[in-house]
Amino acid sequence: MNVRHAKTCLLGALALCLVISCFADRINGYWLNNLYDIGISIILAVSLNLINGYTGQFSLGHAGFMAVGGYTAAVITNEFGALNFLAANGVFVVALFAGGLAAAVAGLLVGIPTLRLRGDYLAIVTLGFGEIIRVVLQNVQYVGGARGLSVQHGWTNFFWVFGLAAVTIYVIAALVNSTYGRGFIAVRDDEVAAEAMGINTTKYKVSAFVVGAFFAGIAGGLYAHSKQFLTPSGFGFMQSITFVVMVILGGMGNMIGVIIAAILLTLLPEGLRMLSGVNHLGWIGETRMIIYSLLLIVLMLTRPQGLFSFKKRSH
Repeated sequence: MNVRHAKTCLLGALALCLVISCFADRINGYWLNNLYDIGISIILAVSLNLINGYTGQFSLGHAGFMAVGGYTAAVITNEFGALNFLAANGVFVVALFAGGLAAAVAGLLVGIPTLRLRGDYLAIVTLGFGEIIRVVLQNVQYVGGARGLSVQHGWTNFFWVFGLAAVTIYVIAALVNSTYGRGFIAVRDDEVAAEAMGINTTKYKVSAFVVGAFFAGIAGGLYAHSKQFLTPSGFGFMQSITFVVMVILGGMGNMIGVIIAAILLTLLPEGLRMLSGVNHLGWIGETRMIIYSLLLIVLMLTRPQGLFSFKKRSH
């Protein structure tokens, strides 16, 4: 798909999101919240796919970037959100963008000193970064500390969630398929050969972290204004693992596959929760997360290349 068609698809998606958003109040609140979770998961999975899938790194700290963006956006709207409708929406946009920038700065800070590392060492460092963010937030009383932070405004809606999901998909796809983006693929396929050809692999890895962190921060802002309450424990190691699983099951570097995996893995726990409400299936309620984990293990064993990867990656 050329750039012109891609832009047309993006504008069409934004227009569709705006129309659906006008009728969103007719959707059951439970399902609407699930839709918000799906859209936020898509943003997080697609942005992580740039780092893990297209650039071939292994980050376990994506929840940390999400936390930085979520808390930054929440603090801004709590301080400046008590305005009229138009001004309040302007504050929300600024808050989301500021959350993305704060997360991008965090991505830059973790990227510059550590991205000369590779493989398991990089994974350990990013894991440590995510835990540092969680512990810092847990001890900063200005943002509620361990008690959590109440977000005064629930401004997340269908348009913002899926409109920004569409923008994330467009930006990542356009970046990867651009001339500059070929550098990400080169780093993934053979980092040593890329360096031998004169490619600054550290620059590309840092760029991937910064862009991925930016969109993770925006997703965090949407999450904050959807749930209206943030706790540091909500951005722990297991949350990062969930995003990594979405990328792996969708197929590393497979945009469509990652989007489908994000949708399925967001809905799967809710589907098991609904089954637990059936009389003769009540036992599922107690074992829901065990069943969820077993299903993930089975999928990993049977489709190690990704659930939706059917073609061999081109080199």
